[in-house]
Amino acid sequence: MEQRILKATAEDAGARLDAWLAGQLEGVSRSAAARLLEEGQVTCGGRPAAKNTRLQGDETVCVTLPDPEAVDVVPQNIPLDIVYEDEDVIVVNKPKGLVVHPAPGHPDGTLVNALLYHCGDSLSGIGGELRPGIVHRIDRDTSGLIIAAKNDYAHQKLSAQLQDHTLARTYECLAVGNFKEDSGTVDAPIGRHRTDRKKMAVVPDGRRAVTHWEVIARYRGVTHLRCRLETGRTHQIRVHLAYIGHPILGDTVYGAKKPVPGLTGQCLHATALEFIHPATGKNISLTCPLPEEFTRMLEKLQRQD
Repeated sequence: MEQRILKATAEDAGARLDAWLAGQLEGVSRSAAARLLEEGQVTCGGRPAAKNTRLQGDETVCVTLPDPEAVDVVPQNIPLDIVYEDEDVIVVNKPKGLVVHPAPGHPDGTLVNALLYHCGDSLSGIGGELRPGIVHRIDRDTSGLIIAAKNDYAHQKLSAQLQDHTLARTYECLAVGNFKEDSGTVDAPIGRHRTDRKKMAVVPDGRRAVTHWEVIARYRGVTHLRCRLETGRTHQIRVHLAYIGHPILGDTVYGAKKPVPGLTGQCLHATALEFIHPATGKNISLTCPLPEEFTRMLEKLQRQD
């Protein structure tokens, strides 16, 4: 059992406790928070709390979280779009909707399960049992190139390249609104959202985050961008573009809540990956085409112009 101590602030006054807890505890849904309350695992001001309790704004909330269920990561025969592979690394074009590694709510059916089936025992162990071989991540609803290491030496070398920016990741996206400039940089620190812990946000005490962008094409109310990551924070491009007033089209977390017809999630794709091969020292530059959903939206925008 893990005990978490949370402090409500004046901004939280009036919020329902179950909804507030879901926003504070990563990986805990509102229904899961309600179960914790029903089971007596939450106290508010030292007293057991009900799920319909409303916060006054100055309470200390104590939550007892159950031990996580053990996840048995098993190989699964899930098709992979392999862009590059040798004895040291494998690069995959991940489809939208595929989770990278097992996590609460996604115990299997992930990229890791697919890699275990395809690669057998030849994946780096540095990422741990749930993330073998995984050097970096991309969101479930983001598609495109992701690299995995087949041995610990390759993993260490690639991780170092992530730190010194020699592993370059380039994305394309459709952003809402019109950009006056042709290129620019967003340099703004990113951390957990103050009230919704499932989201990220630009916050003063966040970790340094830098995104470089350039305009590929302009359409009516939408701009086609190329974005290059200098750092790799969670949801970085999505957070940065929303921060400057141009959320990614279809991003219902950081942009408009209403889904965009023809899109399942944000229109964001990892198009290019460049790295120094960990064994040979050669520069490897890889690209993959835009997914069909992205190209259909581009065609629609072009017809509207």
